[in-house]
Amino acid sequence: MKINSVRSLPARAVGALVACVTAGAILGSPAVGRAETTPWATTEGGRMRIVALPPEPDGTVRGALQIEPRPGWITYWKEPGDAGIPPQMVFSKASGATLSHVSYPVPKRIANGKLNDIGYDHPVALPFELKVEDPGKPLNLGASAFVGLCRNICIPFQAEFSLALAPVKGTPVEEAMIINQAASKLPEAPSDDFAVTHYAMTQGRETLNLKLKLPEETAAPPQVIVTGPQGHVLFDGANGHQDGDSYSLDMPVGKLPKNYDIKGKRWGILVIAGNRAMETSLAFE
Repeated sequence: MKINSVRSLPARAVGALVACVTAGAILGSPAVGRAETTPWATTEGGRMRIVALPPEPDGTVRGALQIEPRPGWITYWKEPGDAGIPPQMVFSKASGATLSHVSYPVPKRIANGKLNDIGYDHPVALPFELKVEDPGKPLNLGASAFVGLCRNICIPFQAEFSLALAPVKGTPVEEAMIINQAASKLPEAPSDDFAVTHYAMTQGRETLNLKLKLPEETAAPPQVIVTGPQGHVLFDGANGHQDGDSYSLDMPVGKLPKNYDIKGKRWGILVIAGNRAMETSLAFE
């Protein structure tokens, strides 16, 4: 895949993103809304918009960034694989809202010649949560989203949005359905029948050894994706062996950033087994 953009958003682009959002917060209409579904922003490879619910009593605002690639195009997971652009969102600080986290539905590995992408070749919604300082007041919010939409080339796609939210009694049905559906596609947390049971760096920290407990109905080997330092992804396992509901494998770590100290770090792991997916973290002492 030919990439005509950078791996992650450069510092000058982040500054521009923040400037656009701040301007949107200042110039946006003071109109009060309940929930908000913004108009679609479009480009050659697809479109995106933001859906958000009114602030909850504790100041939480639930929302989702909807991305719809055109047929034949893809967009990316939080770590895009060998190449690509991870999604990024910025919200105006002037509004008193802080982005708590963004979640990512289960992605797929997408082979593209010699490259392996991790992302989505279909419409996807990324759930997010904000915290607001005063949930009892109407909220006029500026937001900016930056994603990659790729086919033979990767096109950076940035759009600015304005949202007007206010607390209401009850839950806006249409927006809640979109956000709840997005949440239903997230990986599950570890459980008694699906978890990482052991992990360790071996061979001078060149290999990550993993042992997993898989759901009973798992027949094929699981897909395992490990995210280390930003931009570093492991998805090539070796020596896979299944014994009942236990599965072990080795993952070559590859070249880590210079002087990288793994002690005290947390890496992410996503395991896809059949129609289930589990996500957790690996803490290295």
